Amino acid sequence: MAGPAKLVADKRAQTYDRAEAIRQLVEMKSPEAAEALLKRFTFTIDPSITDQEEKEAAFDGIVGIGKPAVDAIRTFCEKAEVLTWPLRMLRAILEDEEYKAELLQLADTFDTEYSRNVEPKLQVVAALEEVSGEDVRTSVERFLEDVNETVRFHAVQTTFAQGNNESIDALVKLLEAEESVRIKNKVCEGFAAKGWKIPETLRERAQKALSDVYDFRFQTDGSFARR
Repeated sequence: MAGPAKLVADKRAQTYDRAEAIRQLVEMKSPEAAEALLKRFTFTIDPSITDQEEKEAAFDGIVGIGKPAVDAIRTFCEKAEVLTWPLRMLRAILEDEEYKAELLQLADTFDTEYSRNVEPKLQVVAALEEVSGEDVRTSVERFLEDVNETVRFHAVQTTFAQGNNESIDALVKLLEAEESVRIKNKVCEGFAAKGWKIPETLRERAQKALSDVYDFRFQTDGSFARR
């Protein structure tokens, strides 16, 4: 186990040796093998086609282990710079509700303040767009106030994907505080697509917030239409 695990994690190892180590670990089908295979996702190599082939082989091996690999994936997510592959693994291994629970657990680990590497948070917020539920809606709403503009943008998309107009108050609050016209346009687009109307008590606030938005028209009944 130690030999293959060391080779898989070694970017400078010979391609053949690393591929053979991946094969050996895949055959073990154990949580420990999953932990070792996950180290292959901490670096990239050239050529990119070889990098992709090795990662696909490691991915297939981890998914083949099934639910016993989830703890290792969860631990990997805690420190990973990018979550593309581990999220794919969780999606492939888990049932819908289990996958949603893992995403929500990951979302809970992020705050809305500045982060050196925002990519993991961004990927989790985007992944939550694919699942639904009141728990998802309430989890994502706080990211409407994230300091990172791209996170806020994806939080808007995920919020509308939930299809629950109880988020209208939070979206109006976002419009009032938002400086990004891109995000304001995304909010207007969402309202127009869903056919939601802003309640009369919030319309004046929304109107003021939309003074720099020209792609959409805010109508007197609280609805939105593209110009």
